[in-house]
Amino acid sequence: MATPVTIIGAGLGGLTLARVLHVHGIPATVYEAETSPTARAQGGLLDIHEQDGQLALEAAGLHEEFLGIIHKGAEASRVLDKDGRVLLDEPDDGTGGRPEVPRGALRRLLLDSLPAGTVRWGRKASGVRPLGNGRHEVMFADGTTVSTSLLVGADGAWSRVRPLLSDAEPEYVGTCLIETFLFDSDSRHPAAARAVGDGSLFALAPGKGISAHREPDGVLHTYVTLTKPREWLDTIDFGDAAGATARVAAEFHDWAPELTSLITGGETAPIPRTVNTLPIEHSWQRVPGVTLLGDAAHLMCPSGEGANLAMYDGAELGKALAAHPYDTEAALASYEEALFPRSAAAAAEASRIHALCLDADAPHSLVDFFTSHGQAG
Repeated sequence: MATPVTIIGAGLGGLTLARVLHVHGIPATVYEAETSPTARAQGGLLDIHEQDGQLALEAAGLHEEFLGIIHKGAEASRVLDKDGRVLLDEPDDGTGGRPEVPRGALRRLLLDSLPAGTVRWGRKASGVRPLGNGRHEVMFADGTTVSTSLLVGADGAWSRVRPLLSDAEPEYVGTCLIETFLFDSDSRHPAAARAVGDGSLFALAPGKGISAHREPDGVLHTYVTLTKPREWLDTIDFGDAAGATARVAAEFHDWAPELTSLITGGETAPIPRTVNTLPIEHSWQRVPGVTLLGDAAHLMCPSGEGANLAMYDGAELGKALAAHPYDTEAALASYEEALFPRSAAAAAEASRIHALCLDADAPHSLVDFFTSHGQAG
């Protein structure tokens, strides 16, 4: 009988792993810090790629259901300069390989595919310790513990499981993001809505940018990118939404108003985030009974690959465990042997894309990248 699997983290990667294991008849339990599936908003749209995220959904037996949650038209992309001039405009003609879906709907699809009780909500991991012979004990913030002979850290950037395998910690890359939303955009924010178009907008200049996604129901989801020291972000009081918005907007004082309105017209308090990464070639020596997937294994610059890779990791790990039902270590070794070069290549490419979006030739460097790759999404 296959070894039961303990998964820390009910993000897309952990849930994909649990689903693929279920397809193969391998029991798994997922422990998640959130108190329920609806405890917080799950973010905006994700483009799910045919070479990794969609393959993971096929392995999970959910690809047909995935097709039913696609937000049609959202694969359109455009690149603007700071004056609002359109440099590249690619419509969604339905032939692309990166359809957009709401993250929350995708997570719900995975959750609904699992047996009742698979996910244990409100179990925030506070630490992990080895017990010997490949077994580990996970301690939770509520004082409970669980011991397991097969532990998977799917618990993101600040993983509690990673220290069992690696001393690496995420480091700030010098870029911060500020996130906000505009609602009912076509009637309340028509100029911004026209600038964004039907899908994704990338308005860039050296060292800064305003990106936005058109989401269902006329929502514009904005991401402001700034190359700044971490201390700059710390000087802004984000508890004062109006003051924080004014500070961020001031960085774009000479930009086209239809672009800056994506900041000043925000109808939610701006949310600050920092871009942190693990080393591009992050890896570890095989440790019996434990492994990582997703951001816990290969946190990288945002490039549209993070969720796809996490799901692919989960599917590949699940398939490896199914292929070696009586030899867990052979399964983990096989999984990690493919994981390390795959994630290193993706992290290097993500770092390159992130840099060219902010380099001295932005936005033209991004236009060149899109056109050389034959797509703008």
